[in-house]
Amino acid sequence: MSDYDRIAEAISFIINRVNNQPTLEEIARHLHLSPFHFHRLFSHWAGVTPKRFLQVLTLERAKQLLSESRPLLEISDSLGLSSSSRLHDHFIHLEAVTPGEYKMGGAGLTIEYAVHDTPFGKAFIAITPRGVCSFSFLDNAEADGHLTNLLKKWPHATVHKNHQRTFAIIKTMFGKKQILDRPVSLHVSGTNFQISVWKALLQIPPAKVASYSQVATATGRPSSARAVGLAVGANPVALLIPCHRVIQQSGRLGGYYWGETRKQAIHAWESARYE
Repeated sequence: MSDYDRIAEAISFIINRVNNQPTLEEIARHLHLSPFHFHRLFSHWAGVTPKRFLQVLTLERAKQLLSESRPLLEISDSLGLSSSSRLHDHFIHLEAVTPGEYKMGGAGLTIEYAVHDTPFGKAFIAITPRGVCSFSFLDNAEADGHLTNLLKKWPHATVHKNHQRTFAIIKTMFGKKQILDRPVSLHVSGTNFQISVWKALLQIPPAKVASYSQVATATGRPSSARAVGLAVGANPVALLIPCHRVIQQSGRLGGYYWGETRKQAIHAWESARYE
């Protein structure tokens, strides 16, 4: 098992027993590891102890984060490249594909892709000269389906594998904190409403959350929470467009396209890095 697989199994075990507050020994025994080895592995991966992670999982904590959330459009004023800011270690610029570009199907466009290891399992990433156009977590380490979808979306583009260029983005996403001299760019296509939702998601700081209704209000359509959910599910760039930060009004995490366990893992990872 990879470290992610072990931690994912530990997270599933903890989630199913969070009300009982399982001990370190109980979790380690489930993974067939010694308590010392498990504690070291978990802390190395997440930067936080298993005990702290149990606190992250509580429903009350999620409710507190929701109650503390300022309107998303207010938060945008605090974003940027400030070494003193703890909100972001990088910032993201989203550029939408124009209708004309979409109609051209990527003609004249070069797209590079690769599969990389991440703390949350293998991931498929594709980039254009203007930014990241696709990022998806893989289950069973299969990339063929993601590549097929990419070719369908950009049928006239030149597409080839480039591990070195795509790794630069992976390093930015998962490496140690750093201040960048330029934004991380995204190059995505979607309806006007989807784009507005994705831009609203970019205003949610790491280790914070927002409800679907809060995101709907940020788009100027407060009664469209259900449509927001569909737009969140259509997000083509996992993690960089942080759909994992949207949760139910009750404080429950809700669904996640790449799996609820992975969503829990990402929340714990962000909490360790930013809180």
